[in-house]
Amino acid sequence: MESWVGHEVPRLPGRGGPVRLYDSARQGVHPSVPAGPAGMYVCGITPYDATHLGHAATMITFDLVQRMWRDAGHEVRYVQNVTDIDDPLLERAARDGEDWKVLAMRETALFREDMEALRIIPPAHYVGAVESIPDIADKVLVLLKDGAAYRLDDGTGDVYFDVSAAPAFGYESNLDRAQMREIFPERGGDPDRAGKRDPLDPLLWRGARPDEPSWPGGDLGPGRPGWHIECAVIALNLLGDRIDVQGGGNDLLFPHHECSAAHAERLTGVAPFAGHYVHAGMIGLNGEKMSKSKGNLVFVSRLRADRVDPMAVRLGLMAGHYRADRAWTDDLLSAAQRRLERWRRAAAVTAGPSGEGFLAGVRARLTDDLDTAGALALADDWADGALAGVGDDPHAPALFGTTLDALLGIRL
Repeated sequence: MESWVGHEVPRLPGRGGPVRLYDSARQGVHPSVPAGPAGMYVCGITPYDATHLGHAATMITFDLVQRMWRDAGHEVRYVQNVTDIDDPLLERAARDGEDWKVLAMRETALFREDMEALRIIPPAHYVGAVESIPDIADKVLVLLKDGAAYRLDDGTGDVYFDVSAAPAFGYESNLDRAQMREIFPERGGDPDRAGKRDPLDPLLWRGARPDEPSWPGGDLGPGRPGWHIECAVIALNLLGDRIDVQGGGNDLLFPHHECSAAHAERLTGVAPFAGHYVHAGMIGLNGEKMSKSKGNLVFVSRLRADRVDPMAVRLGLMAGHYRADRAWTDDLLSAAQRRLERWRRAAAVTAGPSGEGFLAGVRARLTDDLDTAGALALADDWADGALAGVGDDPHAPALFGTTLDALLGIRL
């Protein structure tokens, strides 16, 4: 599957330091110091709706991780999936009387356009679930032969992972069994499915059903993959047995990331699957959680159609800390637009406060668990000084703009 078109990331003088990130498993901030090329896997969209601000905020978070790794001199191998076959996609297509393939292709194309507009560095590998089905089926068979998976004895052809085959299950989310049992059905799990060994066992392979798409699965029989094994297999195939960051929104922490890590670790014997499990907060609208069920999603494409500068959208989403659940409001967007305009005026002056000092400050803020609010405050201070005629560094305005572009993804 093709990714979106990237842009050239400017080179900055000097080199940034190690980025420290919060790891959900260890529940603390720890340095990310990749031993070789930095490997990152971020869960992408299920393409049955346009890119909303929650998607955008998550993608911006991991774009910042990639920028800071690059600034520290690391080669980055970034992989993102597209779950282009899943129940929500089929349900939306049936509701709208549309071919599910056409729906998936259209929404994936729109997502690419939104990512390009927001200046998200594209992944090296942008991979669909459908194109990965042969590899996924092979790995499900490995788990069956290993005794870590089992078939339901009901003629459906469904295969489940046995969570008892993952003794550390729960280490990533730090949830107890009661909490996992409560959340599981809210996020796609089926704890009450008859014939399962454990209510928390996740689906690996869904046997073919009438009027549903299916693919050959070899000895599994025809069907399609479960969600968690999809991400585990794509990541293992392209990044190896252990990755530096597994990322996504905090709604993916359990069961999705917990289960995908368990699958990967059972397949390879290498644990933990990721050095950091990094999760972005949710975006709300005017004090209420933004969700499809409430019909209050704000779409990036709609903002772009309304001629909102994508850089203002990006700034608004970076005004709060990435891990925090936070609100999107008209006031937040207006403040971002004013900030962007002020920065652009400041970058046009002939001299200003120290550019090297500004760069060092932004690096310090972003390597401290992506403190974007602190970095934006430093940019505000520099712009205020430049517009007030403070400082005599003739190179500072250019370095100000280049720093914002390279590290924050903001093009003035």
